[in-house]
Amino acid sequence: MTEIRNQLFINGTWTEARSSLRSALFNPATGEQIATVPVGGADDARAAVEAAYAAFPGWSATAAEERSVILRRIYDLIVANADRLAEIMTLEQGKPVKEAKGEVLWGADFFLWYSEEAKRINGEIIPSSRTTQRILVQRQPIGVVAAITPWNFPSSMITRKVAPALAAGCTVVVKPAPETPLSALALFELFEQAGLPAGVANVVVGDAQEIGREFLDNDKVRKISFTGSTPVGKFLLEQSAKQVKKVSLEMGGHAPFIVFPDADLEAAAEGLLYNKFQNNGQTCICANRIFVHESIEAAFTELFAKKLREVTVGNGMSDVNVGPLIHERALVKVDGHVQDALAKGAKLVEGGHRLADGEYASGSYYAPTLLVGVTPDMCVFREETFGPVAPFITFRTEDEVVAMANDTPFGLASYLYTRDLATTMRVADRLEYGMVGINESALGYVQAPFGGIKQSGMGREGGQRGVDDFLEIKYINLNF
Repeated sequence: MTEIRNQLFINGTWTEARSSLRSALFNPATGEQIATVPVGGADDARAAVEAAYAAFPGWSATAAEERSVILRRIYDLIVANADRLAEIMTLEQGKPVKEAKGEVLWGADFFLWYSEEAKRINGEIIPSSRTTQRILVQRQPIGVVAAITPWNFPSSMITRKVAPALAAGCTVVVKPAPETPLSALALFELFEQAGLPAGVANVVVGDAQEIGREFLDNDKVRKISFTGSTPVGKFLLEQSAKQVKKVSLEMGGHAPFIVFPDADLEAAAEGLLYNKFQNNGQTCICANRIFVHESIEAAFTELFAKKLREVTVGNGMSDVNVGPLIHERALVKVDGHVQDALAKGAKLVEGGHRLADGEYASGSYYAPTLLVGVTPDMCVFREETFGPVAPFITFRTEDEVVAMANDTPFGLASYLYTRDLATTMRVADRLEYGMVGINESALGYVQAPFGGIKQSGMGREGGQRGVDDFLEIKYINLNF
């Protein structure tokens, strides 16, 4: 693996954790140790917050055009280093290197988008009550942002938070997931090369509880941006209330994927294959419950099973479609959901077992799996599997499928395939989700507002609205 600056980055300086401890990092495809990383803690997080706080007045006062130039420079550097960043991601996270490069380039696009958006953070003048009065509205950066990012998209989830924060004039401290710190550190090498002033962007890897606690308790942190599990997100929201910190959360999902009888079955099957097996099913927006109309169940099952049999599994550094799961615990959860479904009457069409022979022996691999006859009493219907399992559920009527689709506390992504415009409009309006894909299974566009409702989170990332959570509104009543 290409060498990287494997340290914390605080106030423009690469440094060891104050604990002097390091922890081992393993490749999920082979089980081999690939690096050791610093074990940062509360003291390191506090130092990073102090650096970001000290840098905030200067960065927030920097001309928007100047911030734009630096963000565009970061974009160019990420694109130029995409192959290297992809290799690092595959080694620590497992996804196929082609897919990893796609993530890197997608993540770079957030810097491109927000390099332009930095120049469009406009205020307004509101018509006043008197001729000697002007009502002005300014949008100002909130301050120091603590960004907590997940392992499943270890590059793009950082750029999706850092780019709009920097565009708004905020300073940031990033805590990446302990499973995938190297992708974060490699990005910060490029941030440094781009000429970000010291303290504007900092990264602390290590003890999640200690670092997170410092973010919550330190009153210099004015916003927390989190992507991860719903239980952790709820805890952060609860604890942030003590200081009324601004919080944005992108948490768990349980996406329905509805195939109506008039759908283009080939397009639906291709869309489902991409959506379900991107990152081996380890995405918050992948289809978790696939609702298929009873009149097309046999045809759609046969078509999808044929496509599924062509999916190749293996080490992400080779030419495969799907890599390993992130670790053994993930594999145990996936198999538990499959076995629970089979015990309660579901039928296995493809997969349904761990891959453990030959080249798979040292990694956390699971066969791409298709289940039919899934019912609401099964774990795969009630819980997010986060793995390569496609559970098919049949339905008869539109009302029935909408009720089943909404029968979850989550509300992130949803999908439907139909050729009928009336069905499209009715169902899209009734689905209780922050995002709806219609004859489309990809939702992560940089120009679109990504986020959920209910227990899937609050706030939006991406597009014009992606910068809003990093800004405060100031009303000025000017009289003369």
